[in-house]
Amino acid sequence: MKRNTQPEGVRNILLKGVFWRILIIEAVLLVYSLFWRWYTQGADFHDLFWYAVRIAILVAIIILFMMLTLKSFLNKRIITPLETIAKANEEILENGYPRADIALPASSPAEIQGIVSSRNTMLKRILDVSEERLNLVKFIKKTFGRYLSDKVVDEILHSSEGQKIGGSRRVVTILMSDLRGFTRLSENRDPEEMVNLLNRYLEKMSSIILKYDGIIDEIIGDAILAVFGAPHVHEDDPERAVACAIEMQNCLIQLNREFKALGYPPLEMGIGINTGPVIVGNIGSELRMKYGLVGAAVNRASRIESNSIGGEVLIGRSTHKKVADLITAAPPRTVMMKGMKDPLVFYSVNAIQYQKNQQITLETIQEENTRMDIRIPFKYWKVDGKTVDLIPVMGETLSMDKAHVEVATSAPIPPLSDIKLLMDFCMDAHCFEEIYAKCISNSRENGHHKSLLRFTAMGDNDRKLLDKWMASEN
Repeated sequence: MKRNTQPEGVRNILLKGVFWRILIIEAVLLVYSLFWRWYTQGADFHDLFWYAVRIAILVAIIILFMMLTLKSFLNKRIITPLETIAKANEEILENGYPRADIALPASSPAEIQGIVSSRNTMLKRILDVSEERLNLVKFIKKTFGRYLSDKVVDEILHSSEGQKIGGSRRVVTILMSDLRGFTRLSENRDPEEMVNLLNRYLEKMSSIILKYDGIIDEIIGDAILAVFGAPHVHEDDPERAVACAIEMQNCLIQLNREFKALGYPPLEMGIGINTGPVIVGNIGSELRMKYGLVGAAVNRASRIESNSIGGEVLIGRSTHKKVADLITAAPPRTVMMKGMKDPLVFYSVNAIQYQKNQQITLETIQEENTRMDIRIPFKYWKVDGKTVDLIPVMGETLSMDKAHVEVATSAPIPPLSDIKLLMDFCMDAHCFEEIYAKCISNSRENGHHKSLLRFTAMGDNDRKLLDKWMASEN
């Protein structure tokens, strides 16, 4: 077993070395003197003994004189300057920052002063490089943190695997949100004005996502793709995602009050959440890559979100299993969607018990919403993703309020399907523009198909005319 022994300091080494060397020299001279006296003068033992005592006393005086004077000399010229340098270096280890300068006696040897000068120069260069690197890292994090989550940036900067193409399989919870009718709203307004409006919305939503420790993987126009469970995993990621979604919807209600004061129509947002396995990591090539996720769970989250209406938070069956004991939700809805083998099952969430001590409830807008009986002929087209049917179907409105319209059609409108409708009506030189809606429910009465539609996008002038009609009813 090896012992950890501390090396001796320069003080002990120098003084011991000088002492023993003087002692050896004096011992050699003593022996030589005794031998020479005996050999040349024939001195007897008694005479040699007292001669040796006199020489020993003289040697002791010389050694004492040398050690006292030499110790002072070495302390001042060599030992103290070296100890000062060593102490300053220890302070770097303890405090992490060196002294601005090391004061040495002017009589210190040029070599020792050269060590201090070189040390100061090297430390300055190291500190300059470290400060530049730190500033660069801060700049990168601040800049790219606007495009990626801070956690993703940290993983890329500090992990040896951070810049490699590829990823790992993980179970994450995906949140997708999308504004209803924002594209339509932006068609007739100044682009800069709409970008400012969108930025205010995204700033609020982003801060809520980060509050619940999610990362924003992508912002595509007015849509947000957020992930809970990557790059860092929490046991309650599904719970965090649902709580985050509810708070996002509640925040939009407050934002709409601000937008209304500025003369903007209210915005509506749909949110879909799904939990499942994905591949998370760097996707792309050496020339261009992004931190993202790939997997069927992402597509399923998008499908769930597409079935939502404004103000809704829909969660898939896999997420529901994780949070069933914590949420208040409507009965499950099932829909068969194009390209999917199994039916899509989802739940509309109204509240969640977050982290066992906080009840987060989905707020609703309490407005007087009078249903008005009105019959207007229209034609409609079914919308599938970005594709609109070529052949229209005829129908007639039965009643209407600010958010819904009840219609009668010759063909059934499947629940949760999106449609584009065009009313055959003009008033005061104003004709209705295209209106987008989602079917909430349908039934069959007297040979006609009745459906309740929820407006998802409507032009400003159409909205004003509808508000005018509602006001006249009251």
